[in-house]
Amino acid sequence: MLPYFNDRVLPYLHTGKNVLIAAHGNSLRSLIMKLENISEDKIVELEIPTGAPIMYIFNSNGEVISKKELV
Repeated sequence: MLPYFNDRVLPYLHTGKNVLIAAHGNSLRSLIMKLENISEDKIVELEIPTGAPIMYIFNSNGEVISKKELV
């Protein structure tokens, strides 16, 4: 998941485009772990509700500057 995100998704974000990612819970956990800098110990406790969108806003360096759960 992370190599795909870095190689395919981040370039779109750098150009200011919006990207929608739909994936299985474990794939999303690995991405959220990176985006939110969550430890391996804590990420296993994260519950990701099915079909509940999470919106991340990135700065020009590809770093998360805000997160909003859209439920």
